[in-house]
Amino acid sequence: MNLTGRQEPEPLRSGNHQDACRRGSVVGLFVSGVLMGIADTIPGVSGGTVAMVLGFYDRLVTAISRCDATLLRLVVGGRWREASDRLDLRFLLTLGLGIGSGILVLATLMQGLLREYPLPVNAVFFGLVAGSCLLVGRGIGGWTKLRAALVVAAFIVAFVLLGFPEGSIEPSGGRLELFVSGAIAICAMILPGVSGAFLLKVMGQYEGIIHLLAELAAGRATFESLVTLAVFACGCLAGLIGFSKLLRRLLGSHRESTLAVLTGAMCGSLRVLWPLGEGDSGAGSSTGLLVVLMIVSFAGVVMFERVTRRGVMRESSEDREQQQSAGSD
Repeated sequence: MNLTGRQEPEPLRSGNHQDACRRGSVVGLFVSGVLMGIADTIPGVSGGTVAMVLGFYDRLVTAISRCDATLLRLVVGGRWREASDRLDLRFLLTLGLGIGSGILVLATLMQGLLREYPLPVNAVFFGLVAGSCLLVGRGIGGWTKLRAALVVAAFIVAFVLLGFPEGSIEPSGGRLELFVSGAIAICAMILPGVSGAFLLKVMGQYEGIIHLLAELAAGRATFESLVTLAVFACGCLAGLIGFSKLLRRLLGSHRESTLAVLTGAMCGSLRVLWPLGEGDSGAGSSTGLLVVLMIVSFAGVVMFERVTRRGVMRESSEDREQQQSAGSD
């Protein structure tokens, strides 16, 4: 029950209920954030997919959704420890620093990679997202006609949405449009399978934002560019807080159906990453190499998930043994 006396939704189930910010795991969480930032920078790939594969997606959505009036009352009342615990602040700060680092590093690097080696990059991420589809779909407890229909419907929506040509919406350059673009993009970025970066390209905002981030990383940012980035960031924050609350309720009350929708959306997003049949685009674009890259990256996701799951099970077993030992003492 929160400070207003209303019953709060139950915390979401997560792949790992351990404290991800305890000693020895901070670096791992930071690296996970870097991977999310890298994914969010690449059109066609979602940072939410990375969070889902690494097992902290539910925890991330829950933490963000707690930016509300209850948290504000705790802060205003000087109850800093309670506010920090409610927000899962250490988790969000560590992950956020990683995401920011990944975005700044890739803002410059991805321009060159996507320009010089577009097909190999797409092949790698096609395999990663395809493997993620398998893992998320496997999390659905039982298949019903409704869930199967949701998968198909989400697949069609994502497939059609990602079929729009890049830059099909002509931006006006206004600050309000930039704010709205940020809100829309961030909602997509936390949804596995829906690429916020790609939606920015459709809205004609991607190149401008990436250029400003590259200038910021190089230390050449101007006051005007900082204001522009601040407006975009405010839009992202507003969309993130609002959408995370809805997503948390859906995952808490209709988890299996929500996972079915996410699985379909992820499968539909593979359209924009398909690297074969595009002709020769320069170095590293032979069909054999592209197929190998897809297979290796697909297998990498599956193997990583297995190793992570075994590690979580081992930690849980050790914690139970420690609790039993403490109880016997």
